[in-house]
Amino acid sequence: MRKLISIALVLIAGICYGQKKATVKVPMKPEHWEFVPGKVEFTNYKGQPSMKLLPEAGFAILKDMAFTNGTIEFDMETIDPNFASFYFHWQNESENECFYLRTARIGYPTAKDAVQYAPFVGGVNLWDIMDHYQTNAVLKREEPNHIKLVISGKQMMVYVNSNLPTLYVPMLEGNTTTGTLAFDSQVIIANLVVTHNETEGLSPLPGADPTDSDPYYIREWKMSEPVAAGQFSMEFSKSYMPTEKTVWGKISAERRGLVNLTRKFGQSDPRRIVWLKVKITSAMRQQKMLDLGFSDEVWVLLNGRVLYIDSNLYGHPIMKEPDGRLSLSNSSFEIPFQEGDNELLIGVANNFFGWGITARFKDLNGLTVEK
Repeated sequence: MRKLISIALVLIAGICYGQKKATVKVPMKPEHWEFVPGKVEFTNYKGQPSMKLLPEAGFAILKDMAFTNGTIEFDMETIDPNFASFYFHWQNESENECFYLRTARIGYPTAKDAVQYAPFVGGVNLWDIMDHYQTNAVLKREEPNHIKLVISGKQMMVYVNSNLPTLYVPMLEGNTTTGTLAFDSQVIIANLVVTHNETEGLSPLPGADPTDSDPYYIREWKMSEPVAAGQFSMEFSKSYMPTEKTVWGKISAERRGLVNLTRKFGQSDPRRIVWLKVKITSAMRQQKMLDLGFSDEVWVLLNGRVLYIDSNLYGHPIMKEPDGRLSLSNSSFEIPFQEGDNELLIGVANNFFGWGITARFKDLNGLTVEK
C-alpha cells in the first residue's frame, strides 16, 4: 500500500509540475526593475546589456514576474568584498528565498561556506540556524560567475561556474512558493534567463531528512510566549522564569530536529526569551549525555535546578563552533535524572538573526520522552 501511495504521489507531482515551459530573457533596462534612483546603472558591460548595483543600492527587484518552478541562469560579477545575493520567490524583504556568494572566499576554493542558501522568514535570514545549506565553490573576481538554479517544488539544485551541481537543497525552507526575483550587494548582472517549468527531472517532493530515522532527538515541546529580556547578560534572572500563570503552547521540531522559534515568533529586536519544556520519565536514577545546539543563549534546568548556562553569540569570543551557528556540536553535558518523572526546562534568548535549539540524547535507554 505504501508503495502504491508513493507512486501515486509521484504521478500527481508529474502532472502538477509538467506544465508548459516558457523561456524569458529578462531585459537589463530600468523600466523592468524597481530600485532606488541613482543607485543602479544600466549599461553595456563587456559587450552585454547589464545592470550594476552601486554601493548602498539596496534591492533591485524585477517587475511583473511570478516565478514558481523552473531554471534561472545569470552571470554575476562581484564588487562587494563580502557578499553577493540573489533572491527568488520574493514577496517582500521579509519573505523570500535567498542564495548568496561569500565573496570574501574568492581564492579559497575549499572554503566550506563560499556559497549558501537561506530563507528569509518573518524578516529574518536563517543563515545561522541552517548552516547545512552551504558548501565550497570556485568563485571569480573581476570576471562573471555563471550561476544556475533549478527549482522544483521543494527542491533546488545550484550550479556555480560548473556543469556539476555545487549545492543541493533537499527542502526549500521559506514560507513562499512563488514570487519575483531580486538582487542586492555591489554586483553586475547580465544574461538573466528564466525558463519556467524546466526542472531537469528534479523531484518536487521534499528530499530525505537525514534525522528521520534517529529516535534520540527531542521533537515535541511545550512552549511559552516570548518575553522581553533587556540586554545580553549571562546572569540568571528568576524574573524571566515561567510562573503558574504562564500559558503553554506546543511546538514540533522541523527538519534535522530544529525547534525553529523564528518561524513561530519572527525577529527579536530587542532581545526576547522563550521557555521550552518537556516531561521525561526515567526508569532509575541515571545520567544521560545531551547534545544541545542553540542560538543565541540558553538556560537549562532539570526539576527546577539550574544545570547549564551558555551563550553562542556570533562574532564574540564566546561563540561556539561552527562560527557561532546552531549545531549539535555547540555543547554537550550530562543530565542527572531522578527515578520517575522529570521536567527539562530550557530558556532560549535571542536578538540576532535566527533562533532556536536542537536537542539530542546520546541514547534513550531507560528514558521515555513525552510526545
